[in-house]
Amino acid sequence: METENPRVFPLSRAWSGHLPGRVSICWGRGNTLKVSFLESEESSSNQISGGKVVEVKLNNVDGGVSDEQWCRVAQGSVDPFALLQSRKDSFQSFQDENDWWEHVMEYSRGIRSLLDNSDALVTPAIEDPKMVLKKVDDPTPLKAAWELLEIFYADKQSETWIPERLVDWLSDFDCLFSGSLPTVHEKLMAFQSELVSMKAVENDPTYWEAMSSALSVGWLDIVVKLLRLHGSYLYDQLGSREKENGLVEVVALLISQMPRMRPNLPAGKLGECYKSKPEFMRAWEKWRAQITKLDCSAFWLQCEHKQTRLGLKNMLQVLLGNTSTLSNSTYHWIELFVSHFLYIRPFTMGLDSIYSLARKCVQMKPVSGRHKLMDLLTGILEDNTEVVLAGCVRSFGPWMTVHAIELLTCGNSEADVILHEERAAIGGISIEELHRLIYAQILASHPETWTIAPIYLTSCMKQGLGLLENLLYQLPVQNQQILKKSLEICRLYALDHVGYDLMKIAGVHHWKHGQKGLAVHWLQQAQDKPRLNWIAKQLFDFVGKSLSDEGFKQWEGILDLLGNESETAGGFQFLKKYREFRRALQEVQDGVTNDAAKKATEALIALMKNPSTPRQFWLPLLYDSLKILNWKERPLLNVSETNLLLNKLQEFSLARLLPGFSQSELPPEAVKSIRLALATNLGRAILEE
Repeated sequence: METENPRVFPLSRAWSGHLPGRVSICWGRGNTLKVSFLESEESSSNQISGGKVVEVKLNNVDGGVSDEQWCRVAQGSVDPFALLQSRKDSFQSFQDENDWWEHVMEYSRGIRSLLDNSDALVTPAIEDPKMVLKKVDDPTPLKAAWELLEIFYADKQSETWIPERLVDWLSDFDCLFSGSLPTVHEKLMAFQSELVSMKAVENDPTYWEAMSSALSVGWLDIVVKLLRLHGSYLYDQLGSREKENGLVEVVALLISQMPRMRPNLPAGKLGECYKSKPEFMRAWEKWRAQITKLDCSAFWLQCEHKQTRLGLKNMLQVLLGNTSTLSNSTYHWIELFVSHFLYIRPFTMGLDSIYSLARKCVQMKPVSGRHKLMDLLTGILEDNTEVVLAGCVRSFGPWMTVHAIELLTCGNSEADVILHEERAAIGGISIEELHRLIYAQILASHPETWTIAPIYLTSCMKQGLGLLENLLYQLPVQNQQILKKSLEICRLYALDHVGYDLMKIAGVHHWKHGQKGLAVHWLQQAQDKPRLNWIAKQLFDFVGKSLSDEGFKQWEGILDLLGNESETAGGFQFLKKYREFRRALQEVQDGVTNDAAKKATEALIALMKNPSTPRQFWLPLLYDSLKILNWKERPLLNVSETNLLLNKLQEFSLARLLPGFSQSELPPEAVKSIRLALATNLGRAILEE
């Protein structure tokens, strides 16, 4: 095993002054650690309390993307990923593999659009003639890596012009190599800063060096623009430098007419496109013949300006593919690699030939350090899926790995076997599923992306649903928005049992924290009859102790919440009928007419006949009904109803002697008062009948 020196991660001004009492370390999102500094009791006594939490990034695998952009990319990539998975499930319906490649390219374009910088720069109305490189958004290594994978794995239509795709790629991303390596882009940037103060650019050697470098990597538009800055184009010098200007113009014309084997060119790019190889070969031979003829022309002897003559001759050597000139004009092996495609081996096709050329260029221009894009390109050219995947994991993180797998397996049976084979060493799952699970856990750890984690978990056939259940159980049920979103996820993925459990957990949590209405609501939704009946018993005990107290009003909201679903707990049916009895009794006490008294009497009889009415409530009900039992105008109960109440009173008196019977908080003379009222009512009812 290789031994490495321990790495030190700085905690940028996390703590100053004195050392903290305790330090706690735990995993954060992705490859980050959360370090918590906690004060000791001694420090707290000196009027310093609390602590601080900082996040330490263990390695740079963000691909140059900020946290805000990462969230945007993670959320935006869900739709292309889910659509591709849906199409993959119905892949049997595709008769031609080209259909699948088209879907993968659509997916790749959707992902690539997310990697663009959202803040587009405004193009100036008047272009600066001395602006060599246009101001564009800073590209990211993540986008550069994605485009490399798209070129070699997904875009099957451009297999015949991969060299030209690499020219475009280097044009967009050569700036990413600056800083760690010298580059053509860095050379042009340095020249651009000096160009403002230059009066006669053709006298400066850096002018010709910059053009030769730009020409070697195929940035033809920049070269022609720089040639137009030559002093011979000035109005006052055209007459005296006519032949010199003619040579500059001829070279600019040849550069702008360079044959390109590609279907089209982006706006502003120079060259003549040819789609078929025979047409391109004829145009290439004719163009090279013109350059050779110009190189041997006698007009060079008539060019008096030495720097112009040498500079243009050097550019012709670039166009003719002089190996030494190309090597001197480029700075790292990828630039040399692209220059060989353009001027020496424009007909190179096939991954083996491209890789052979890449190895030759690496030997000619070795680099001292390692660059993640160079490592990725080398793995692609080696056609080594494991190296490419390891590069994605090490340098670009789980997001890149998960989404790039779809490109790696497009039409590649070997990669398909490697990534989809179930391996006992990792729990019987495939490498693809392993990386999806890792990425889903990172999504789940972020408050803005946890809602999209289930999409990746459900695409994992072995362990995805189990981890999704664990994720849902760990979410805070006290947050109503999170709970509702969790239930929506449960319905979407047929996890009904998890949804019922979450509602039960939420109900119990709210009950413990005194939020009785929310508790009953969620327990009702979960159809949790045992707990609802337990809550009903709590209500019984409360009502039984203070049946005539105003405190009963605090429970009325729960009864309204139950609606018509009281069958889920039989005890609630009694409480709802008791509420109707209390309302009717209140009207009697407020002096309302005989109709209210009759209504209260009917409610009392219904309660006493109802088997769901607990026995300990019989006496409080009769005691609250003394006013209607002693109704002055006429007896409100007939003989049979009075006998029913007398029998209930007698049964209650006997049950009260049993151990464990719950006593109501009523006056001692309550039973005597009720018995006297019932006896009086019975006599009046007999006389009336």
